[in-house]
Parts: sequence; C-alpha cells; structure tokens
Amino acid sequence: MNASLKSHSHGQTMVLTISNPDHRNALGPDIYAAGVEALNVAEGNAEIRSVVITGEGAHFCAGGNLQRLLANRQQPPEVQVQSIEGLHNWIETIRAFPKPVIAAVEGSCAGAGFSLALTCDLIVAAHNSIFVMAYTNVGLSPDGGASWSLMRALPRATAMQLLLCGDRIEAQRLLDLGVISQVSGTAEALNDALSLAERLDARAPNALASIKELSNDALSNTLHAQLSAERDHFVRNLHHRNAGEGINAFMEKRPAQYR
Repeated sequence: MNASLKSHSHGQTMVLTISNPDHRNALGPDIYAAGVEALNVAEGNAEIRSVVITGEGAHFCAGGNLQRLLANRQQPPEVQVQSIEGLHNWIETIRAFPKPVIAAVEGSCAGAGFSLALTCDLIVAAHNSIFVMAYTNVGLSPDGGASWSLMRALPRATAMQLLLCGDRIEAQRLLDLGVISQVSGTAEALNDALSLAERLDARAPNALASIKELSNDALSNTLHAQLSAERDHFVRNLHHRNAGEGINAFMEKRPAQYR
C-alpha cells in the first residue's frame, strides 16, 4: 500500500490521517507535500477552524521509512537533502499556520513522527502510546525540529537523555513534564482530540491566530518586543467584530457566535 495523507472534515475541523499502515505510518515525501498543500487550503477556508493530525490504525507514526533511507544511501546526498527539506517545509508550515493544530497519538510515535507531534500546538495521546527519539538507535541524528522542540520543552538533561539515548518514554511521563496536553484511554485519542478541537472551534479565530503568533515569537523576543507585540495584537483584536460579540455575549450570559 502506498503512503498517503488522507483528509476529511469533522464539523469545522480538518482531520489529516497519515496512511501507511504496513510500515506503522512511516513518513515520506508524498506525505510532506500533501501536508503542506492541505494546510494551505485550510488556511484560506474560513469554515475550517482547526486541524487534527493522526495516524491510521493502531499507530501514530514510526518516523522515516528505513527501507527508503537505505535506498537513499545509494543516491547522491542531495536526494536526502530534498527529502528532509520537504519534511521541514511541512514542519514550518504547521508552526506558522494561524489555526490550532492538534496531534492525536495512538501506539508508536517515533523519530520524525515524534518531531511532527512536537510541532503541533497540542498533543492528545493514548495512555499506552510510546514516544521515542529513535535516531541514535540506527546511527542517525534528529530532523523535523526535534532538537529545537525538546530543548525548549524540557530541562536540558531530560531532553539530552531522549535525544542521545533513544529512550522510550510513556505518555503519562510526558504529561507530567508538560510536553503533551492530555492523556486518553486506549483508542480514544482521536475522539478526545476532536472534542478539544470543537472547544477551540467555538472561540474567536483571530484571537487564536494572535496567540499562536505571539507564542511562536516569545522565546526569541526581548520582553520589550513581546510587550509591544502583545499591545498591537490586543488593540487589533479589541477592534475586531469578534471582541464586540464576545464581550456582549459574556455580559448577556449567552454563547458567543464568532466568525
């Protein structure tokens, strides 16, 4: 079966499903390109308020396809460069995407699959799912922003343990460390991620986009620069119609209807 990225709608949420079950949903260039294209479409569609990324069947994603990597060793290095740049384009597209992106993780979440999940804004994982930075287990170093994400999400010693040793780590431990958002029952991660997405879909899209942009910039900004950015976003959002709707709805004790 060929690897692909399936897409369907659930209310105002786009669900992207990594489909390569014969190889535990291993990634490849076709999936990267499809992921970028799907997010570009979703960004321009006001009816889509959020995105959930999941894997087909019992696993989220095993990372790179080792058979393809072995074949690429017989090719010029530029072949693998192009492949990784495709992955990194998808990673950067997710990070810059102005709507919430949630990873729904079951089973294995390894290598670039772990990197992909870390790039999402929120991670909902089944309690029996297993995360592993598997790169050094096969003599490789990370890609997909793994080192960037983990060094920001964890204390240095913990991040280095995962990156250097390729140790397996359970969902509950990552929840305790603040890396993932929610632990679900077995086979319930997607349902819980969709429920979380529905909560986000009911909020003002412009406010959520501001929060994503501010959060992305926070670690590289000075305090003064971040305060200035917060000021500008706040004023812009106050004068958006959604703030009028939200404030009036709160005062009138009714659900807000955001656009």
